[in-house]
Amino acid sequence: MIALFSLILTICLYWGAKWCYKRKPKVYLSPLLTVPVLVVGGLFLTHTSYEAYDAGAHWLSRMLEPATIAFAVPLYKYFNILKKHAAEIILSVLSGSVTAIISSMAMAKMLHLNTEIVDSLIPRSVTTPIAMGVSESIGGVPAITAVFVIMTGLLGSVIGPMIIQLLRIENDIARGVLLGTAAHGAGTSKAFEFGSVTGTISSLSMIMAALITLFLTPWILPIMLIFF
Repeated sequence: MIALFSLILTICLYWGAKWCYKRKPKVYLSPLLTVPVLVVGGLFLTHTSYEAYDAGAHWLSRMLEPATIAFAVPLYKYFNILKKHAAEIILSVLSGSVTAIISSMAMAKMLHLNTEIVDSLIPRSVTTPIAMGVSESIGGVPAITAVFVIMTGLLGSVIGPMIIQLLRIENDIARGVLLGTAAHGAGTSKAFEFGSVTGTISSLSMIMAALITLFLTPWILPIMLIFF
């Protein structure tokens, strides 16, 4: 009973938060921020364990994989544009992904975080399902990684448009790569507000960043440990 209630409640909270965000698109009303806060608050007030809540809500987490795959639809639609700018996109996402890994490691070491937290922080700039997998494979805590991923997405979806406006970036490819590489799913959602082409490029950048991080992290991490 608690499991079913948790699932229904989470869906209702998301719909409500999304409705509020559409009426007033402020970052503090973003479903990525408001729904987790409301859920945690509800669990705390009702003294409900996370395990009891997750028994029903985990089905929503499992939907992340097919939701990510669904980004293939706009990729197919704009395949000619992607093919034309393939070199720029690949090089930009590659450099952005490597920078994200190195900067995460450097920031964690500067803050003197323990090894487990460091490993959890490194894959923060990729979409949640892959970030959690990378975190687990290198010794991190997937749940902590998910928190870092959400924080990165929220900050990226706020700061990204500010940078685009400040630097007057009008190119769809540049805007899409910026938001998709730096802020994964949240950034991609924001990118579609700029247009379908920007959103598509962001989708591709997000997927590429995830794959690059997945394959490069086990190679880069040992090298970085020498310097840090």
